[in-house]
Amino acid sequence: MSTQSVANLQSEVSRLRHELQTLKVEDQVPAAGDTITIADYLLERLTQLGVTQLFGVPGDFNLGFLDYVESHSKVEWVGNCNELNAAYAADGYARVKEGSIGALLTTFGVGELSATNGIAGAFSEHVPVLHIAGVPSTSQQKSKPMLHHTLGDGRFDAYYKASQQFTISQASLTDAASAGAEIDRVLTDCVVSARPVYLMLPTDLVHEKIPAKRLRTPLNREPPANDPESEEFVLDEIMKLVGQADEDIIILVDACAGRHNVKAELAELVRKTGFPVYAAPMGKSVVPETYERYGGIYVGSISRPEVREKVENAKLILSIGGLKSDFNTGNFTYHIPVQRTIELHSDHTRIQFAAYHGIGMKHLLPKLTARLQPLHEGARQLVVPKFDAPVPTEDNQIISQAWLWPRVAQFFRSNDVIVTETGTSSFGMLDVPLPDGAVYVSQILWGSIGWTVGSTLGAALAARELGLGRTLLFVGDGSIQLTVQELSTMIRLGVKPIIFLLNNSGYTIERYLHGYNAHYNDISNWRWTSLLSTLGGVEGTNCQSHIVKTKDELDALLKNEAFAKADKIQLVEMIMEKHDAPKGLKVQAELSGKTNKG
Repeated sequence: MSTQSVANLQSEVSRLRHELQTLKVEDQVPAAGDTITIADYLLERLTQLGVTQLFGVPGDFNLGFLDYVESHSKVEWVGNCNELNAAYAADGYARVKEGSIGALLTTFGVGELSATNGIAGAFSEHVPVLHIAGVPSTSQQKSKPMLHHTLGDGRFDAYYKASQQFTISQASLTDAASAGAEIDRVLTDCVVSARPVYLMLPTDLVHEKIPAKRLRTPLNREPPANDPESEEFVLDEIMKLVGQADEDIIILVDACAGRHNVKAELAELVRKTGFPVYAAPMGKSVVPETYERYGGIYVGSISRPEVREKVENAKLILSIGGLKSDFNTGNFTYHIPVQRTIELHSDHTRIQFAAYHGIGMKHLLPKLTARLQPLHEGARQLVVPKFDAPVPTEDNQIISQAWLWPRVAQFFRSNDVIVTETGTSSFGMLDVPLPDGAVYVSQILWGSIGWTVGSTLGAALAARELGLGRTLLFVGDGSIQLTVQELSTMIRLGVKPIIFLLNNSGYTIERYLHGYNAHYNDISNWRWTSLLSTLGGVEGTNCQSHIVKTKDELDALLKNEAFAKADKIQLVEMIMEKHDAPKGLKVQAELSGKTNKG
């Protein structure tokens, strides 16, 4: 049997062992009356995972469960303007509150399908979200009457089947006997896989009582252990390549290093080895960007020349949690030969052309760090380009893309949560450094415009719980129109993000992809500074709006202590040129345009 076959078999054995550990309960008979409703059981499991916010929209098939949420002491009902925004908010919450998950509740059919785009985005980007769908009673699912919210053809499982495309695990609760185990199964899959899961909660089972003893055993959040022999073989293979590289090694960090809970292990690797560190766009802020051995963002041919030279000429690249999508790689312009690459992922390791399934980075990284630490002195001799972004001098008052991003970077503080929209904002932010403790939130792979508004709500609630700094949103005038209603939820809940709105008359990223002067990329120009008061705020009391048309006006606002304090929700409308865009976006759009033409 080949080494690969052995690794695959051992991976499956580890997975099954892990599942048994998860389902194991204490050998203890509960006291008389030691039962709990299925609704409260689910809420207690969420509490154990650190969830304090439940996003969603009420509907008749979830109202019974909402009664339990309303009376729960730790889980708060958020209540969103629509289910899509709720899914976006759960996503943002999970990204900021690392180690926990996002959770949303929708009603059968019409509600859950509205949320599907947000769930698919969380799946794409490895974000753990629980989607609870309140559904008709078990008896109705069997008799199949022509209920509202159905397709009218008796297919009560249609939405469940749809969910299988966008979630890693699903459960349809059918009886009280299996409910606890099924809830535990999908929640474990959610945490360990860092992917969304789906739970059908029938109206009649919400109130059913089940034994509470399972709650005494916390869910097992750890990924399956690596097989010791296979892991040792993998470490030996890695060290062979390390030896051949003469210590000319760089670390390339990507999204899954953050999503799959290896930040601590990665930090040890970085600190104890001293190898130069770079990040892909989706890995921005996973490693502190003030770290002296951090060199900036590598995004293929779009990279800064000095970054591209260091990464592509290294003799060995240690890739941690890579997601090689088009926008994350400069339209697949990585110039890193497979022969010089080692990839560490959550559930496998790839060394050159060989893949070792079941050897995950969570348990592998500490052992690899121990082996690499003796190379510390040599690694420290490798030159790392300084990652900075000086504000350019321009002989005009236009708020240009080239000037804006380095300038707002000076406004950032430690522990700020910075959210950028797909397109102009996410590309503009790539080449400016963030301060220590800053959390960067973007959606580069899925790229659903408008995602940031709902996500900012979830991110701001998580930041408030964790005692982080301000929440700052950078969004275009086109994108915000898709999901603007959620500003009203922010006002109602008292979160206080600063929303920097780029008013550049439409869909700038689309203009560069196709239709530079086409009318289909134009939008209506709203009265942006009236938005907050229209959606429930009181100007000067719990909200404040600003409009800036020049560099000097924006500079003065950013220096204003009352503004920077962020003690109320604020919106800043920035008037910008229609066809101006960050350099990286222009290059990416040109590359994508060529690809789209075939």
